Amino acid sequence: MDSTGTESSAGTGAEKDEVAVSLTKATPALAPTTAEEPDLQSHDTFVIKKKLSLTAGEYVVSVARPDGSEGEPVAYAREKRLSLRGQVTVYTDASRKSVLAAFKGRDHEVGYMYDVRDASGQSFGSFYEDAGASFLRRTWQVRQPGTMKLTGRERSRVVAFVRFVWEFVPYLEYVPFIWPYRFEYTESGKTLMTVTKKLGLHTRYVLEILAPDIDRRLAIAHTLALDALEVD
Repeated sequence: MDSTGTESSAGTGAEKDEVAVSLTKATPALAPTTAEEPDLQSHDTFVIKKKLSLTAGEYVVSVARPDGSEGEPVAYAREKRLSLRGQVTVYTDASRKSVLAAFKGRDHEVGYMYDVRDASGQSFGSFYEDAGASFLRRTWQVRQPGTMKLTGRERSRVVAFVRFVWEFVPYLEYVPFIWPYRFEYTESGKTLMTVTKKLGLHTRYVLEILAPDIDRRLAIAHTLALDALEVD
C-alpha cells in the first residue's frame, strides 16, 4: 500500500512478469489461414465448367448458388494433354501453386484404376470404369476407403445408346455431345450422388452430393474424369 493506504497499481517488477506470463498462457495463438484447403465439405452442390483452351483441358469448380448458377470458385483443374492413361491435377486457386487433389490411371485387372491423391501423395479414394457393365450404358465404381462404395451409371438408356453410337460415327468423335445426360451414384439402392451434364455448347456439369460423408475432393475429381477421360 502507499502512504494513503491505497494499493499500488504499479506492482513490483516480479508481479509484472507473472502477469505477462499469465496473459501469454491464456491467449491462444491464432490458427494459420488454410487458403490452400478450401472448406469443400460444407457444400453439397458444385458447378464444373470447362474453359476453352488450345493447350490443355482446364476447368473451374464453383459452389452452386440456389438458382443453379456458378457462385464462388473453390478449385481449378488442369488436364495433362497426350496422357494415354488420363492425368488431371486439381488446384486450390487459379495460380496453380497449391494442389488439392490429383489422379492418374494405372494398370489394373479392370483396365485402368484411378487413385485420387492429396498434395502429399496420400490416396483417399479411387474409381474405375466397369467395362462389362459399360457396353451400352456407361458405369463407374467409386471407392472411398472405410466409408462407401458407389456404383454410378447413366440414368437414361436411350441417351446412353445415342452416346455409344456417336463415338463410332466418323468425325463425330471430335464434336462435343451437347445433349444433356445424368449419372446417378448409388449404394444399396440409395442415390447418394448425381452428376448432370447440362445442355449447351459449353461443357458444364452440376455435381450434387446427397451424403455428408462423401469426400468432396473425390467427387469433384471423378466428375472431372467423366469429361477428361471421355475426350481422351
